[in-house]
Amino acid sequence: MAGITNVAFRRLCREQGAALFVGEMVTTRALVERNIKTMRMIAFDDARPRSLQLYGVDPATVRKAVEMIVDEDLADHIDLNFGCPVPKVTRKGGGSALPWKRRLFRSIVGAAVEAATPADIPVTVKMRTGVDGQHLTYLEAGLIAQEAGAAWVALHGRTAADRYSGTADWDAIARLKQALDVPVLGNGDIWEADDALRMVDRTGVDGVVVGRGCLGRPWLFADLAAAFAGRPERVMPSLGEVASIMLRHAELLSYWYGSDREGVIDFRKHVAWYLKGFPIGSALRQCMAMASSLDDLGKLLALLDPETPYPTDVLGQPRGRTNSPGKVGLPEGWLDDRDDERVPDGAELPDSGG
Repeated sequence: MAGITNVAFRRLCREQGAALFVGEMVTTRALVERNIKTMRMIAFDDARPRSLQLYGVDPATVRKAVEMIVDEDLADHIDLNFGCPVPKVTRKGGGSALPWKRRLFRSIVGAAVEAATPADIPVTVKMRTGVDGQHLTYLEAGLIAQEAGAAWVALHGRTAADRYSGTADWDAIARLKQALDVPVLGNGDIWEADDALRMVDRTGVDGVVVGRGCLGRPWLFADLAAAFAGRPERVMPSLGEVASIMLRHAELLSYWYGSDREGVIDFRKHVAWYLKGFPIGSALRQCMAMASSLDDLGKLLALLDPETPYPTDVLGQPRGRTNSPGKVGLPEGWLDDRDDERVPDGAELPDSGG
């Protein structure tokens, strides 16, 4: 998630029980060219494994990026993102648009796997079910990824056209699991630990991928660990406990940025997610969303009633972006020939992030 899964948030989620956390998507061209912003985005703390998410459209550039990762020991796991539905990406033929070009898709995955193999770094693939309901790709793309050497395939049960609307198609995830021999992970509408259990039971997947569900709820990973271990307990932090986690998050961001002000300003976007459902006045929420120092944020958090219980009525509700289905922006003629391996002009983005 752009602007969210930086090293500070990854560390916080690991402290709360996350097993593997993939960083923000970075573009292969920006990585190879050592773009300053991109090099900062691939920063990790001391915890292992280090999981790096790549976006690329040109197989040659993808290969160079992975060779760089291997030569400089930048990561322990590489996840290729073919699931992003953002117009900036799909208009270049990348993200969730790319698996439609099956030969180009095969070349990219194969190049990454070949470059990563000498260092025994696993390469995985994340994708959506297709461009839209008339242009589904997930079964063929899953088989191609498997044949090219992907260690596992993760499927978000929505098309690019779906964006983040409606409900995820778990039946598609089940079909992919039945079709592949490598592990399959399911993604889409995992808001609570029990959702993960239901997905595994219904689809047979080997694991789940959490995206928007952890926004403002990094303790969700502790719930997931308990659920998969067969334990009934679930984390329901009081407002005081949530406030402590919020301050810890802001402190980690400030340390990462090297600036109290920058860290707290970046933290502002998390405030509404953390406080969703709690009975807090709009004035106090607004003040928190305008805080610019750890001292200011700490004083505002101290005004909250620490004994307020967690609002159970928000459990299971979507978090983060929601929107309506829409037409997918694509390069001209993109859908005409699935076997055309040409890389669109300007497809490799020179910088990373939103």
